[in-house]
This record gives sequence, structure tokens and C-alpha cells, in this order.
Amino acid sequence: MSVNTLNGERKLKTIGIIGAGQLGLMLTEAVHGAGARTVVLDPDPQAPAGRAADERIVAAYDDAAALEELCRRSDAVTYEFENVPGSVLIPLAERYCIPQGFRPLYDSQDRLREKDNARSHGLRTPAYAAVDDEASLRSAVARIGLPSVLKTRTLGYDGHGQAVLRTEADIEKALPMLAVPCILEEFVRFDYEASVVLVSDGRRTIHFPIGRNVHRDGILDLCAVPAEGMDAALGARMAAESRRFMEACGYRGILAIEYFVRGDEFYFNEMAPRPHNSGHYTIEGCTTDQYRELAHYLLGMPLEEPRLVAPTVMKNILGQDLAAAEAVAAEAREGVFVHLYGKSQSRPKRKMGHITFVGMTAPEYEAAWADRFVK
Repeated sequence: MSVNTLNGERKLKTIGIIGAGQLGLMLTEAVHGAGARTVVLDPDPQAPAGRAADERIVAAYDDAAALEELCRRSDAVTYEFENVPGSVLIPLAERYCIPQGFRPLYDSQDRLREKDNARSHGLRTPAYAAVDDEASLRSAVARIGLPSVLKTRTLGYDGHGQAVLRTEADIEKALPMLAVPCILEEFVRFDYEASVVLVSDGRRTIHFPIGRNVHRDGILDLCAVPAEGMDAALGARMAAESRRFMEACGYRGILAIEYFVRGDEFYFNEMAPRPHNSGHYTIEGCTTDQYRELAHYLLGMPLEEPRLVAPTVMKNILGQDLAAAEAVAAEAREGVFVHLYGKSQSRPKRKMGHITFVGMTAPEYEAAWADRFVK
């Protein structure tokens, strides 16, 4: 059990979490499993982790007084939401225990800064250029070519804040995006996408088995492990370069990196210094999971190298599939694990849960289960 000593009495450690969505919910469950408490901060009083945490603070992510209070109540603080302003953590990290620090969050919040950082630390990236106005956009298109992808530099996720440019008409249509700083990226004709989830305590870095990801409308739909079509040598190289990158950057805690894979090469797409959708499968599909290892890091406990239990497929459940997921849960099938996040409102593209199919390959999922969900 994780304890502190106060006036000779044993006291459970408390982990503070900025954000109380589904990632905070699953992290809270892992922290409780490690014998500790959680306090969460989120502007939504109905956020999923708020109902599971020991304490909650309802406040905006950039509310300085609320963040100070969260840190004061916690032995260590982390974040489960990538849009927490990295700058607000800088003064707090100087006075409180924020083991991951602000750097990985800060580096991931600007796509230009993120790509510069990846490239400077040896990862291959698509060609890219900063874009601030129509002139710089047209100059970037002339250099990078079409098709290419225009993205806002900040706050985009799940396909938001980006547009594929294939023609002159697409360029004209995308001009309103230039109201904020943007980045133009080469359109990579990839074979598939893959992701690596790592946890490092500064002495040891572990990584989970690499998953092959399928996105629909910019949102993760499926993650299959092992990654179909990825040979062992490519997987080993991706894991090794990801580990080297994390260690060279001095990052601690958890990091997920998404890659485009083309042939025997892979290209850095983006990173997230928090638990990742593509790592949900680890809860039942591995001997340990991303939330447990992050909890262990935050509590100063040893990390455990994960092993895959069996081929596993994770299906992301959006609002349009919630009823189907509830029907699957009622069937209580062996090897099928339904996680519903308990969000108060369901919307068509809102993440409402996920289902993990342990002992199943991607082709088996497509044959037996795909038709039960919206395509």
C-alpha cells in the first residue's frame, strides 16, 4: 500500500489529476488498485472520473487558484487532457510534485513545435512548414506539393482543425483556417497507422505491444494487437527509436506516439503525454496496463514490463454505437470486455466507451462483429 507518514500516522498517498474524463476514470481505478487516493479537477461537474475519485474540484483547467488547491491536496499531480495549458504548470512544477513536468505537455501542444522536436531528436517526419497567411500557405504548397494537410497548430484533435488540400479549390476553401497559426504537412500515403505507448521512470523505460490503428473521420475506431502486417524487425526498430526519443527528451511518466507506416519506414505523426485511446486494450490484453504503470510511476513504485496475453482488438464506442455496446455488455460473453464511461450526454461522435476483444484478430473481428456497429 502506498503511504506517507504524518505525525507518526500512516496516510494514503493522493494523486491529483487535471481532467476527469474517461482517461482520468481509468487512472483513478488504477491508483485505487495501488492503494492510493485521487483528487480530480475538471470544469464539468458530471465528468466520469469525478464520480470515482475521492475528491473533486470543479474549475477550469487554467484556473490558477484551483490548480494550486489541487496541487496542495496531492502528493503528485498528472494530467489526462492534452489541452491543459502547459504554461500554467511551469510555476506549479517549481513548487509542487508534478513528476512528468510541463515539458512533454508543452511540446505536444503546438504541432510545429512538436514536429521540430521530433525531427531534432532523430525521428523521421513528413515534410512540413509553418503557415501564417495566404502567401506562406501558397509558398508551402509550392514546396511540399499537393495533396497536403493544413492543420491548426494548437487545439486540434480527433480530426478537428485540419483539412486535406488536393486542388486549388481546396486551398481557397481552407483560407479561413488561417485566422490562427497553422502548419502544412506532406500527405503521407501510408499503409497503416501504428502507435507505441511507453512509460519511463528515468531509470527504466517500458513499452506496450505495438497496435495497428484504424481511424474513421479522424477518430480512432479500432486498435489491433499484434499490428497486422508489421514484421518483428520493424516493430523492434519502432519501439527502440521511440524509447530513445523519450529518453533523449528527458520525458518521464507516460508517452504515446502515433506513426504512419509505409513499407519498412515509419513517420512521426503526433504524441500525447497521457494515457492513450490506442492503449485501452492493455487493461485486459496485457499482463499489466498503461494506467497501472502510470500509477506506479506516480507513486514511486517499480515498473513492470508488459506482455501480450493473446491477440486483442479494441473497438472505440462513439455515441452512435452506444446502444449496440450496451447490448453486447448484456450478453456477457467470455473474452469480451465492455467499458462504458458513464457520460451524462451521448452524441454521435463523442467517445462513450470501448470494447476489448481478447483472443481475437482483426480479420476475426471484421467477420464476426463489425456489422453490429455503425460503419
